[in-house]
Amino acid sequence: MNLSRTARLALRLALALGLGVIYVPLGIVLLNSFNSDRTFAWPPTGFTTRWWSTAWSSSGVRDALWTSVQAGAGATAIALVLGTMAAFAVQRHRFFGRDAVSLLIVLPIALPGIVTGIALNNAFRTILEPFGVGLGLFTVIVGHATFCVVTVHNNVLARLRRTGLNLEEASADLGADTFTTFRLVTFPMMRSALLAGGLLAFALSFDEVVVTYFTAGAQNTLPLLIFGYIRLGQQLPIVNAIAFAMIVLTVIPVVLAQRLMRDTGVLRRGGTAALIAK
Repeated sequence: MNLSRTARLALRLALALGLGVIYVPLGIVLLNSFNSDRTFAWPPTGFTTRWWSTAWSSSGVRDALWTSVQAGAGATAIALVLGTMAAFAVQRHRFFGRDAVSLLIVLPIALPGIVTGIALNNAFRTILEPFGVGLGLFTVIVGHATFCVVTVHNNVLARLRRTGLNLEEASADLGADTFTTFRLVTFPMMRSALLAGGLLAFALSFDEVVVTYFTAGAQNTLPLLIFGYIRLGQQLPIVNAIAFAMIVLTVIPVVLAQRLMRDTGVLRRGGTAALIAK
């Protein structure tokens, strides 16, 4: 499609405006994390790294960071298992209610976070508390896993649809059993999709606020710590440093996942050679 010079200029301006709305505030957060003025005077009257060192030396920040990492790792592990199993069931088998199962898997990420959070809070208090299990890290992991499953499921499902069954059927024709086929054919084809889905799931869990608020109890994740500081008007200069560090920690797995999703899913030559040798 050929566009006029005016149309191209208008599209570029619209793109620049859209990116500016997204990234200029993030740049301001970065600058304010080095702003020596506690009131965030603009333009900054001076620059300092004091807020970064204060944030790092804070035991509360380190504990919240470690809790966020634990919650993200736990939710990702659950999502990898359940999301992969669900993707195989939906793609490789036909059964009554298959479409309904697909909808139920995707639904948690489409629901408003506050609805999911309230529902989980009520469920945990009704089911777990009578057995002495209160709100804490375990409930945060379970709560995050409900929507992290979707990212793994979608990535694995897309990869299974792209690869089909031809290579696995060829493996069976060559005499490989089910486990050998999975180890040498199926898993190498879906490995990058699993890793990409896991990275996206960890990123989603790491910066989740709403569901965490209703399921954390006395636990404090990094997003909840930032939310509490802002709500109470405390440690505001430090919040900018923590917030930008959190942005970086969230962007890294997303970028890695994006690069991994470029993978074609073609079986590696080494796997094929090993299969033929079997």
